Amino acid sequence: MGIDDLENLQSVRGSSSSIDELIQAQTEAVVSFTSDTGWASGVVMSYVRHDGAFWVTAVSDRAHAKAFRRDPRISLVISATGTHLSGRRMVSVRCLAHAHVDEATRHWFYRALGDRLSVDDRDAFFSLLDSENRVVFELRPVRVAVSHDSRKLPGDGRGGSAP
Repeated sequence: MGIDDLENLQSVRGSSSSIDELIQAQTEAVVSFTSDTGWASGVVMSYVRHDGAFWVTAVSDRAHAKAFRRDPRISLVISATGTHLSGRRMVSVRCLAHAHVDEATRHWFYRALGDRLSVDDRDAFFSLLDSENRVVFELRPVRVAVSHDSRKLPGDGRGGSAP
């Protein structure tokens, strides 16, 4: 596999430790949802992983925030692009979205996100996010749908000799 073709990639799924490493190294994910017209849609969102869930935020009248409430089944796709990680890695996680509007959750999340993104001025970042129309979404994983770790392929999935 990986020498003559890339047809069957079952054996190059990411391990639990590889997926955890990816989730920790990356700060953004593509969050996919179904629009109100039924089209598949997606948006790039910064996230915090806490208590086994992914946490994101949006203004309540944005299309994706409305979609998360209308149909909480979403997919979160994380890739290693832009991180320090070797190889091409990705994971797609099916999640159920739950909205939080309480002040305690919002304030916890804003500070956690500021820490995760290494914001220089946490107070300014907090003020920027802290609006009455902002919602924090808890994206609770249901299952890993797809994962990939190219380091398991010869030549990192580009052909060549075995690793």
